[in-house]
Amino acid sequence: MLSLYRASRVAPRARSIEVVRCFSVRSKGLLEKPLPPRIVIPETDITESFLKGSGPGGQKINKTSSAVQLKHLPTGIVVKSQETRSREQNRRTARRILGERLEELEKGPQSRTALKADKASKKKASAAKKSRRKYRGLEEGKATSNASADASAGEEQARIEESSDDFYSASQTLSHEVNDQPDKGAAEPKT
Repeated sequence: MLSLYRASRVAPRARSIEVVRCFSVRSKGLLEKPLPPRIVIPETDITESFLKGSGPGGQKINKTSSAVQLKHLPTGIVVKSQETRSREQNRRTARRILGERLEELEKGPQSRTALKADKASKKKASAAKKSRRKYRGLEEGKATSNASADASAGEEQARIEESSDDFYSASQTLSHEVNDQPDKGAAEPKT
């Protein structure tokens, strides 16, 4: 699907009108396969009856015969629809549902509903795979950052231990030097 639109605008501090033409291509629509056409059911193969509705909808739905029941004579499939309070809308809905059921029976996995369900499941699986890939990348990033943080913490600990060893050896050396020298301020022992 190719769409074209034209927009014109006045540029700031300019006395001319700038015309902008934009094109957009919807590639997704070009790649999708069209669904097979719906089955046309002859009126002679259908028995139609109108029933009183039941369930939620108030007193009106219980009093009027707006629910539609279709029976396909060759196969014996029975479909009932009472989605709305309108008889005509229920007739259309019941015919659509009956057509889908007959198509599933006739074509099997090549029917419209099977193709739609397959497409939806593939889309769901793709989204789940994308999500797993995203979070796996995040987990790997956390693991590498934790590993690098652990490594840097280990290096820091090694530096601290090394500096404490240096400090300890320096203090030991200093204490030996101090103990070896006589105290200048103290009186020397008399002999």
